[in-house]
Amino acid sequence: MIKDEFLNEDERIQEKLKQKTWNEIRTNDSWAIFKVMAEFVNGYETMARIGPCVSIFGSARTKPDNKYYKLAEEIAFKISKAGYGVITGGGPGIMEAGNKGAHSGGGTSVGLNIELPFEQHHNPYIDKDKNLNFDYFFVRKVMFVKYSQGFVVMPGGFGTLDELFEAVTLIQTKKIGKFPIILVGSQFWTGLLDWVKTVMIDQEKNASPEDMNLIKVVDTAEEVVEVLDNFYKKYNLSPNF
Repeated sequence: MIKDEFLNEDERIQEKLKQKTWNEIRTNDSWAIFKVMAEFVNGYETMARIGPCVSIFGSARTKPDNKYYKLAEEIAFKISKAGYGVITGGGPGIMEAGNKGAHSGGGTSVGLNIELPFEQHHNPYIDKDKNLNFDYFFVRKVMFVKYSQGFVVMPGGFGTLDELFEAVTLIQTKKIGKFPIILVGSQFWTGLLDWVKTVMIDQEKNASPEDMNLIKVVDTAEEVVEVLDNFYKKYNLSPNF
């Protein structure tokens, strides 16, 4: 099995490096543009009807008996009861927990699924009319940012970090409006945040100390809802604005 995986990987690399004619490159790129456009149009039309939601990010590999799976489910349940819809990446693990909690709470449960060679398959707790499928990560990330009124970031891997830092960068550079970014699990996140503060900010001056104010670190579902509610009360907005 492992040998087959290596052979398949070699074949994929060879295919990517294979010399193509200019006509082949131009034709492939042109059709890719139409596919990207189609994903944007379908995403915009579907998400625009859903209304304000909070995105929950985290690992696809987290098992149902893991404490963070259970916490993500509780957070999504409480978020739904507070009036917010929930968006996840649509797959297993933390994403499944988020959709499951939203479904149990009677709230909007959205899944932005991505087609991957492993890990990803949509979970059964997504509202049937709110399950979107994407081939392109960058299109999917636009949907998360454009239609989210808050990010709840559970422990995860590289994809979770990518989504977290994308959101922080867009807010930091004022490309999008400020909204709550909530990291759940101080034990998981403290080491990373300490490095950001002591090395990236204090030592190398590669970001501003004020940027750390964009992020809140909590450990309970009640704290997540409190951060969201306090943020939107400040601007006289309700969860379903």
